[in-house]
Amino acid sequence: MPTIVVRHKVENFDTWLKGHQDRVKIFSKFCPGFNTFQDTNDPNSVVMVCEVNDVEALQKVMSDPELMKMAHEKHTVIDPITISMPVAI
Repeated sequence: MPTIVVRHKVENFDTWLKGHQDRVKIFSKFCPGFNTFQDTNDPNSVVMVCEVNDVEALQKVMSDPELMKMAHEKHTVIDPITISMPVAI
């Protein structure tokens, strides 16, 4: 199960944080759990570290126009959303 890092900025951290249950509902389908971080030098920059058991489902969610619209309008997410995958060394 790969660990995926999702990074993006938000317009309002408090508004974004209130959407935690929406993220749990959406991500729990392919991610049994995730940790949420806030940058110390930019309170509107957030990171989620997820253990993903279905990368295709993650990609489907991230390309769903309705979910992305909700992320931007309701949770104040600002593009780009950067997803980092593990590197085999």
